[in-house]
Parts: sequence; structure tokens; C-alpha cells
Amino acid sequence: MSGKTTGYFLRRSLCPCNLLGPLHMRRISANASRPCSSSEPTKQGNSVKRSQFIPAAESKHDWVGPPHRLSNLRPIIYHIPENETELEKQLRTLRQETEDWNHAFWTNQNITFNKEKDAFVLSQLKEKGLTERDEKGRKRALNSEEMAVFYKHFLDENCIRHANYNKDWYRRNFTITLLMGRVAFHSVWRTLAERRGWKKGGPTT
Repeated sequence: MSGKTTGYFLRRSLCPCNLLGPLHMRRISANASRPCSSSEPTKQGNSVKRSQFIPAAESKHDWVGPPHRLSNLRPIIYHIPENETELEKQLRTLRQETEDWNHAFWTNQNITFNKEKDAFVLSQLKEKGLTERDEKGRKRALNSEEMAVFYKHFLDENCIRHANYNKDWYRRNFTITLLMGRVAFHSVWRTLAERRGWKKGGPTT
């Protein structure tokens, strides 16, 4: 592992099926953050690059990094096996593209959420004749009932966006599941062919 790597990556054993719903995103621990967060505000100008970590050439595992500070999702680098078939490459590419797509969505969504939340809090404090910080320099906050107004407004404003996200998420995972089934089937077929000395060529699925 390179010393220049930001954060850390954990080795993950290869598993034939590890798809979870959009609100789980392959957590390593129960304390992992959810994709949509009300954490400290972030600025649009911050970098949203994924980690540049590159596993060693002899690695036989997927690698999972710490939650990204903007998307709150753990980046995954998928293992590239030796003699990767075209079907296996198609599956790995789609899974990686889906990771990147999900990361981009929640990065933008969380930035928007925090930006609008800050604006709402400031507007409510202004209406009360209060400044952002109190006499001791501590940041003022609204109570749960006041913030509930903002949360409802944000969810209503983003209802269609979230619905489209869920549709795309399930469409992608359905395709990934089908590809995983095809890869598993071809793997079994290849193993049987090798054991029984069958001629090259596999089933068409």
C-alpha cells in the first residue's frame, strides 16, 4: 500500500454476491454514515475525487476505503482477475461505473442539502434578530421542530430527483445481478469442461 494514499483501504474477500440497497452501500462497520447526511456543511469548490489508491499487482481481493467526506460512501476498487473474460470485465466495469455514479449523486445531494440547510438556519435566526453565533462565539442552532420544516421542504423539493435515483439504482442492480448469474454459470461450465476434458467453447446465455 502506497504511503501517499489518503486514508486507508481494507481488503475485502471476493464474494459472488454483495449487492445491498442504496442506503447501505457496503458498510464495513455499523457506524458507517448514511449516503444522505446532515453533517457539517461542505463547499462546492471542494474536491470530490475518489482515492487514488492502487492495490498491489498480486492482490486477489476487492479493496474498500473509508467513507468519503462529501458523499459519505466507501469507495471500492474491484479486483481484476488474471485471464478476465469479456463477460467478467463487463460485470466489473458496470459495478465500478455504478459506484462512481452513486458517489457523484450523493456528493451533489449532500452539498446541496448542507448549503440549503445553512441558508435556512441563517434566515430563521435573522427573523429572530439573532446573529449566527452567540456572545461566546458558539454557533446557534434551531430546535428540532424548526428544523423539521426545512427537512420536509427539502424532501418535497427533491421528491422527483430521489424517485429517479431509485429507479436508476434498481435498474442498474438488476442488470448487475443478471451479469453475476451469467458469470457464475460460465465459471461452473468452465470448471466442468476442464475436469472432463471437453472441447473449448461454453454455453450461450
